[in-house]
Amino acid sequence: MNRAIYSASHINDMEQRYRAEFINSLSGFKSANLVGTQSRDGQQNLAIVSSVVHIGANPPLLGMIMRPHTVQRDTLENIKDTGVYTLNNVTSSMTRAAHQTSARYAQNESEFAAVGLTPEASTAVAAPYVAESTICMSLEVQDIQFIPINRTELVIGQIVEVILPEKSIDKTGYIDIEQCDSISISGLVSYHLTKRIARYGYAKPDQELINLHNSEGETE
Repeated sequence: MNRAIYSASHINDMEQRYRAEFINSLSGFKSANLVGTQSRDGQQNLAIVSSVVHIGANPPLLGMIMRPHTVQRDTLENIKDTGVYTLNNVTSSMTRAAHQTSARYAQNESEFAAVGLTPEASTAVAAPYVAESTICMSLEVQDIQFIPINRTELVIGQIVEVILPEKSIDKTGYIDIEQCDSISISGLVSYHLTKRIARYGYAKPDQELINLHNSEGETE
């Protein structure tokens, strides 16, 4: 296979949108989530993100990188104003609508209505779930850290409610996100189905790894 080599100067000289797609693609597949927020005056907002990461399990924390606040960012402003938000997975039938939420709608226009998705009230926080999603989470902000090097902001939220299909959780607590039809994103505009190829137990130096996922696709 012929390999191309890109130096820092090559990357710096790339056209802005080309560079954004190039760098975003490098880190591989990322989870696709819709962030649901609501302003203090009740205006609902919905935005797709691919930057959600696990921070810790006790307490249950998730991090999310938000782009520089150099233009109107309704999602980030609502999160800062209210201290709460929801995360909702994107399923295979939702990709078109989910991607369309990245368009710059007017502040007084709800992306839910614009793209045809359905808001559903959370019992835990004053922010809407996406009714079409199969995994929904309510979160309360614990910290927002400004990252000076590129002026992005890391939002760290604690999970206070989770809604998902009961049958998707096995006896170990593992959630089968494929069964929930969760899809992934690569780059800025490409959406993908996934296929599990293995599921291993905890690795120990003196034990052979066992694949818990058998040939029929069931967990043993």
